[in-house]
Amino acid sequence: MLRILGIALLMFATTALGEVRDVQTYFFQPKLGDFKSELQTARKENKTGVLIMFVQEGCPFCERMKTTVLNQSSVQDYYRKHFLVFEMDVKGDTPMVDFKGADTTEKDFALKNRARATPTFLFFNTKGDLVTRYIGVTRDADEFLLLGRYVVDGVYKDKPFAAYKMQAQK
Repeated sequence: MLRILGIALLMFATTALGEVRDVQTYFFQPKLGDFKSELQTARKENKTGVLIMFVQEGCPFCERMKTTVLNQSSVQDYYRKHFLVFEMDVKGDTPMVDFKGADTTEKDFALKNRARATPTFLFFNTKGDLVTRYIGVTRDADEFLLLGRYVVDGVYKDKPFAAYKMQAQK
C-alpha cells in the first residue's frame, strides 16, 4: 500500500513540475523598445492589448509572482494568447518609445504611468490607453487568471476588480 502511495505521489509531483515553465521564455516577450510598434503587432494578432509588469532589482514580491504565479503554464498560455506581455524596470535607463511615439526611458515611462511600487501590472488596450492597474502580488495563479479575464471580457468598464473578484467567488 505504501509503495502505491509513493508511486502516486511521484506521478503527481512529476505532473506538477510539468506545468511550471521559465518565466522569461514563456511569459515575457522580448522588448523591441518601441511600444507604438508593439500596439500595431497587438492589433494585427487580435490581442486584447499589452500588459507591462513593472519590476525592480531585488524586489521580493516580483520574485514571488515570478516563482509562484507567472511560471504556471496555464497563466503563460492565457496571457500570451490575449496580450503582448513585457517586463520593465522602474529604475531602468533603457531608451524606449512610448505608445504615442515619444522617446523616453523605462524609468520615465514608469513615473509617467505612476508605477512606483513593484510589482505593478498595467494593462493597455490596443490604442495605448491604460485600462487597468494592479499593484502587488495576487494570492495565486487563479486570481491572476481572474485579473486577465477581467480585462479580456471588458468588465473593467463597469466595476472595479475587487467587486468582480468578490462576485466570482460566490
